[in-house]
Amino acid sequence: MNNVPTQKILLLAANPIGSRYLRLGEEMREIEEGLKRSRNRERYSIATAQAVRYRDIHRAILEHEPQILHFSGHGAGEEGLVFEDETGAAKLVDAEALAGLFQLFSGQVECVILNACYSQVQAEAIVQHIPCVIGMKKAIGDRAAIEFAVGFYDALGANRSYEFAYKLGCNAIRTAGIPEQDIPTLLKTAEIESTSAKVEPPQSTSAGVLTTQFDVFLAHNTQDKPEVRAIALALKQRNIEYWIDEEQIPPGRSFQDEIQAAIPLVKSAAIFIGSQGLGRWQSWELKAFIAECVERKIPVIPVLLPGVNNLPEDLVFLKQLRWVAFSNGVDDETAINLLAWGITGENPQSSEQLEQKPGEIPTESVCQNIDTPEQERDIYIERPPIEDKCYGAIVQPGALIRIKAPQRMGKTLLLEKILAHARVQGYQTAKLDLKLADIEILTNLKTFLQWLCVDVADSLELEPQLDKHWQEMFGLNKNCTRYFQKYLLSVTDPPLVLAIDNFERLFDYPEIFPQFCLLLRGWYEAAKQGDKIGNIWKKLRLVVVHSTESYPSLDTNHSPFNVGLAIELPEFSLRQVVELANQNRLEMLGEPDLSQLIGMVGGHPYLVQSAITTLSSANAHFKSQQITLEELLRLAPTEQGIFSDHLRQQLWHLQHNPQLEAGYKRVVMTNAPIRLDTEVAFKLHSLGLVKLKSNDCVPSCDLYRQYFSTRLG
Repeated sequence: MNNVPTQKILLLAANPIGSRYLRLGEEMREIEEGLKRSRNRERYSIATAQAVRYRDIHRAILEHEPQILHFSGHGAGEEGLVFEDETGAAKLVDAEALAGLFQLFSGQVECVILNACYSQVQAEAIVQHIPCVIGMKKAIGDRAAIEFAVGFYDALGANRSYEFAYKLGCNAIRTAGIPEQDIPTLLKTAEIESTSAKVEPPQSTSAGVLTTQFDVFLAHNTQDKPEVRAIALALKQRNIEYWIDEEQIPPGRSFQDEIQAAIPLVKSAAIFIGSQGLGRWQSWELKAFIAECVERKIPVIPVLLPGVNNLPEDLVFLKQLRWVAFSNGVDDETAINLLAWGITGENPQSSEQLEQKPGEIPTESVCQNIDTPEQERDIYIERPPIEDKCYGAIVQPGALIRIKAPQRMGKTLLLEKILAHARVQGYQTAKLDLKLADIEILTNLKTFLQWLCVDVADSLELEPQLDKHWQEMFGLNKNCTRYFQKYLLSVTDPPLVLAIDNFERLFDYPEIFPQFCLLLRGWYEAAKQGDKIGNIWKKLRLVVVHSTESYPSLDTNHSPFNVGLAIELPEFSLRQVVELANQNRLEMLGEPDLSQLIGMVGGHPYLVQSAITTLSSANAHFKSQQITLEELLRLAPTEQGIFSDHLRQQLWHLQHNPQLEAGYKRVVMTNAPIRLDTEVAFKLHSLGLVKLKSNDCVPSCDLYRQYFSTRLG
């Protein structure tokens, strides 16, 4: 008689309304069928629950008392796993809540499998209480998720260990020809305990949520990547966990969003300085870490790469910190040991104590004297209900969103928020910035459409395959449509969000603009069909961004500008300016002060951001002298003011277009609204120089009126 106790497996699945469809039923069916066929099938009993609501989790565990819990569905990284609420809509449950739940069942549950995108965050929290947890490093496709589950439970049915089952699941993905075998991650409590003597364990809040996941952030110029990678490998051999963009940022994700999310999760920062100095992102990262060192006292370690013997002039403020110099090449053991000491606090030369570890000098003094290159922070201020409208629209099959506003009103920032929301849903994203297109590309329709196809394929990390899908017997628009339909939209399951920024650049290219608009409208209409082809085009979501309302006339049936969701960005309200000031730690300015600022620059996001960034304590403490609001407003419309570069750029646009210059001169020299030629009015509006009141124009703000009445008068 076999007295081996039965192991209970609880399969949970959630696919809320509005989320990307997953083949969860197929995954559950494959798991059950595999275990039924196994020779040890009597050892396992399976309970299932679909459309799981957040409160169903603990109820199911209490009812079925499982040793293995398997969740299939969506994950959103730091935000949590996606369950359902009472209405069937998405409900996020974060790592802290899940860790607390599994702590209560730690004496019962042995293994948790989170078969959901970006679920490693939750796995790292749960493994503090459960011996074996599997999560996903990044997005995983339906096919890969099912193959992993089949391999994992086939191994369990053969009476193999959890670790063997995990390895077989990964191998099953690879055997199926899917390049996602490295996405599943196995975490075990024993591994955490065995490494605790070598590396300081992650710090936790009282609720058990991880607040530090990496020992060091490696900030480097792209040109120095080979040297930094060699040093990173040496750190890895010393059990030092590092954060580096190429390993931690998935393709298609925003550098700024991912870096901002990583900064609170590291215990130190190494700033690598090569012969080319700091890169643009490095300068931004350095400023962020200097601010972080004030809050958390984390060490910031300057690292001189081979060939650099001293700190560059623009980084002399870092001389107050002890730096590490790789003067004998990247394999310099002395330099590696010094860097490791600065990161971990453990001196490898205990018998010969060094005077002071790298980065140890009090960082407050550095923060008071730092004079890094200016990098304005792009802080996004919501303008409700615009964001909710966009988030609701992008999950609709065949969606089209049109964002329009004058220049520098925050269109691209809103676009990035929409793309980030789409990625949380598990969608693929591709962004086409027409400002990056060479003139040669924009003068020929075939060249332009092929550039579009190759650029989108590159964003999705696919081979172009134009030779296979582009047939000369078809017209150009037909070829582009076939390429998307038969290739880009067919090789992967998730929907694709195609964002086209700076669309107005096409307005001046009559060979391309009407044909491309006809193409986009055709794709939008194709998604309305109820056949197989329509289902393919439902996977495409379009976002078009342009900075003017004046575009060449089009047949209303051929235009993408009269369908979909239209979004027009307004200026900031006083409340939103107050929010922006608070986010920049500018609490000393109240509403009366900010009202004065609005009186000068209106609610124009770029102008307001520039003023607040200059005034804010977060940036002003880097300066030896601070500018007051009164002085800023007094100098604003002059060449000494902070807006001088922007004003000169606008003046250049006017002086190179006599019609615009003459029209705008009339606007700023008159106190009443002025009626201008329609094309002139729209071009001035696209530049952000005028506001439209019915059919008339007025200056966008008093700053423009004062500056241009002098310059043009």
